[in-house]
Amino acid sequence: MSANESQQARRNLNDLRPTESARVASVQPQARGRLRLFELGLTPGTRVSVVRVAPMGDPIEVRVRGYNLAVSREDGRCVFCE
Repeated sequence: MSANESQQARRNLNDLRPTESARVASVQPQARGRLRLFELGLTPGTRVSVVRVAPMGDPIEVRVRGYNLAVSREDGRCVFCE
């Protein structure tokens, strides 16, 4: 894996901009709401795209599995994308 690919794989959900999409690579194992994120559809391999970001930056709205989901910045920090 090149340095660029490695750096890109470490991006979290918060790093994505509106209209940008990525695939969920992993969810941080020690994340407080890890199970809840899985239940909401943010599982490894799932495609997500950022719809919009709230004016103050929290929450972010993402499209996942055909529906829109609001994710707090704290939870978004735990979802790694590639």
